[in-house]
Amino acid sequence: MSTILAIETSTELASAALLHRGELIARQSAGAQTHSDAILPMIQQLLADAGLALSQCDALAFGVGPGSFTGVRTACGVVQGLAFGCDRPVVPVVTLEAAAQACRDDNAQASDVLAILDARMGEVYWARYRARTGGGWEVLAEPALSSAAQVPVEGRPHACGNGLSVYAEHFNADFCTAAFASVHPQAMPHARQVAALGQVHFGAGLALPAQQAQPLYLRNKVALTTAEREVRDAAKGAA
Repeated sequence: MSTILAIETSTELASAALLHRGELIARQSAGAQTHSDAILPMIQQLLADAGLALSQCDALAFGVGPGSFTGVRTACGVVQGLAFGCDRPVVPVVTLEAAAQACRDDNAQASDVLAILDARMGEVYWARYRARTGGGWEVLAEPALSSAAQVPVEGRPHACGNGLSVYAEHFNADFCTAAFASVHPQAMPHARQVAALGQVHFGAGLALPAQQAQPLYLRNKVALTTAEREVRDAAKGAA
């Protein structure tokens, strides 16, 4: 069984997880610390707790987006720097798929999931998935960006993500009761799900060389900020 180190920084919560010999350990941080301050110490602690060197991981998985511009850049920069340093491949995991996995972790019956994440500016990121036998997800609707009212709902899927609560004026109780089999606004992307899905994708041959790690944006942004470059360079130095 592969050993996967995973990070997820696309939302207000930064998290890291290590999947080793079937055991999953995780750390998370929210609040005053920025993700760039928090993520490297969490990774170091996870490896120390497991008694592993970074080079003993088979691959490094990360939440590729969509999500916060700075957050997904942080994840990409950190994982790219670490992967270059230890000569390991990277495994991108779409944050909406990680949210769908969190929904299924909450409700084992959730095999058809509509993930809806707050994109701010009055919009949501959304995608729809169907669980595969043996792990992972089939994409029924590719990740998209729209207003809450434009998210297509049919067939009573299970719904998850903070978009349900942020846009509660649209996703109100009457709407959700009629449209969804169950509702899980607390089911959000976390490194735990990124690690689990990273192992599935790695086993399916979907790992990439470090230089091919790129964020998934549904809005345009042209360049790394100074802070984002510092995160990338710090990660390379730590490796």
